[in-house]
Amino acid sequence: MTRVLPSAGIEFPLSVPVLVIGAGACGLTAALAARDAGADVLVLERDPSPSGSTAMSSGMIPAAGTALQAARGVEDTPEIMVADVQAKAHGENDPAMVAAICAASGPTVDWLVQKHHVPLTLVEGFLYPGHSKARMHAPVSRSGADLVAGLLAAANAAGIDIVCDATVTTLYADPDGRLRGVLLNRPDGSVEQIGCEALVLACSGFGGNADLVSRYIPELTGAQYYGHTGNRGDALVWGEALGAGVKNLGAYQGHGSVAMPHAILITWALMMEGGFQVNAEGRRFSCEHDGYSEQAMRVIAQPDGVAWNIYDERLHRLGLDFEDYREAVNGGAVKSADSLQALAAVCGLPVDVLAETLAEATALAAGQGEDRFGRDFTGKQALKAPFYAVKVTGALFHTQGGLTVDTQARVLRQDGKPMPNLFAGGGAACGISGRGRDGYLSGNGLLAATVLGAKAGRSAAALVQQGG
Repeated sequence: MTRVLPSAGIEFPLSVPVLVIGAGACGLTAALAARDAGADVLVLERDPSPSGSTAMSSGMIPAAGTALQAARGVEDTPEIMVADVQAKAHGENDPAMVAAICAASGPTVDWLVQKHHVPLTLVEGFLYPGHSKARMHAPVSRSGADLVAGLLAAANAAGIDIVCDATVTTLYADPDGRLRGVLLNRPDGSVEQIGCEALVLACSGFGGNADLVSRYIPELTGAQYYGHTGNRGDALVWGEALGAGVKNLGAYQGHGSVAMPHAILITWALMMEGGFQVNAEGRRFSCEHDGYSEQAMRVIAQPDGVAWNIYDERLHRLGLDFEDYREAVNGGAVKSADSLQALAAVCGLPVDVLAETLAEATALAAGQGEDRFGRDFTGKQALKAPFYAVKVTGALFHTQGGLTVDTQARVLRQDGKPMPNLFAGGGAACGISGRGRDGYLSGNGLLAATVLGAKAGRSAAALVQQGG
């Protein structure tokens, strides 16, 4: 049971200066930052090994003004990034939070790469929806699991203690909200109590809690969830019990391209570089370039809740840069044929309608006419045989609302004043994706995880060193 109990009379056999709950990108980054700032830190992870939502992602961290960008001649600034983030979220974000996160994004990535040797590279060759510059930084594999592995290796090298199979159920707090420690359950049924001087919540959002999803994101009730099942809203429940403010709980990251029934993410780069989606009738139904998050609901709204990604050999080769896509190929999710007619037969799509759709897309790529959905096809090569297709559905990936935090990742009370010693980042905190489904800019999840994680770790260490 997730709960907050009074700390009076509770004894802690073990106590640490900084305690971090969660060992995904946010928790590991927070731990590295706290250790670098001179504080001893302990990370608690409920799973047998660190993974979380990060491991299920493409591992891409957007950042402006990095050394990796400079080395490739990419001119980007925090101000340009702020404009992109706010445009995608329709100006619904707190301007101070967006400015602070974007300003810290470049230094955070440089710090991870240069000091802790996290193996990130600049992703080039395409832009995700809403980004005006090449600013995604990811492992070569484009795998979130490899990002976690890199962060874990850095944490191990830094001598950070990480305890897995440790499910925190209870926080102990003073009447003023100061956290004194936690109670955790072990797989063998035993329990442990650990004290702390500062606590960082890095235990993600509430996408895995069907009741909370129905309450705050009713449009996704019953939708497929493609996130970590451990994301059950613990941070939200604890925070509200402590009197913390919450914000933008209707915001989320969806995705309109999850291969089914294989449940494998198919990169949206295929859509950005010339591919398109059709429904079971063989017709396009939206502007694929608006963003993959809002595309989730559009796909779900199609007959049987499915769509087909249609692309060609050129884009297939692009997809092979992504580990998830390679898994989809090996799993039989990717269909191919030497002609569109043969592809239609393989996929069970009406050949005449699919041919009309391809002809329309080809004409639009040549600058002939205007797309009724508002997409600009020019600048990308028209599709040509051989053709490829993947049957996909829409899914909820990650919630983007959460506890209200300030620019130093301090959790705020409902009146806007900071909690005594509680910090949050990643899915536990309110991100910068606006209030609903269409404010998510690609990479916002890992942006909040790493930047707010680093801020939380440093803030927690500073508090400890100041004597609380």
